[in-house]
Amino acid sequence: MAKREVLHIKGSKHDNPIPVAVKIGNMVYTSAIIGSDPETGIVPDDVDQEIRNLFYYLEEIMKAAGGTTDDIAHLSVNMVDRKYKDNVNIEWLKMFPNENNRPARHTTEKSLKKGLRVQFEMSAVL
Repeated sequence: MAKREVLHIKGSKHDNPIPVAVKIGNMVYTSAIIGSDPETGIVPDDVDQEIRNLFYYLEEIMKAAGGTTDDIAHLSVNMVDRKYKDNVNIEWLKMFPNENNRPARHTTEKSLKKGLRVQFEMSAVL
């Protein structure tokens, strides 16, 4: 049986006693990822910066796991208002420009922790 490896990512942590991400064998899973500033831990007022931070954390998690964003299989995107989907798509297309080489993605509108507009959860296969 594979041993679970907890991945610690600078600037990203939870209030609850749960890790940001874990690696088990060749699989990587995240808890909810928020777009806080990697240096201050504060969620920016600017939604575009919040989203850029989210994509930054995807890269950092995959580096810590020993992979790259090419290994991401699925991304769940939760947002308080679907109007932010266009904002997410800007960074999505920067990270995944090839329409024939993108992860699966599901976007849901839902209530999030106060101050958040967008949150990710990711699964990857190394």
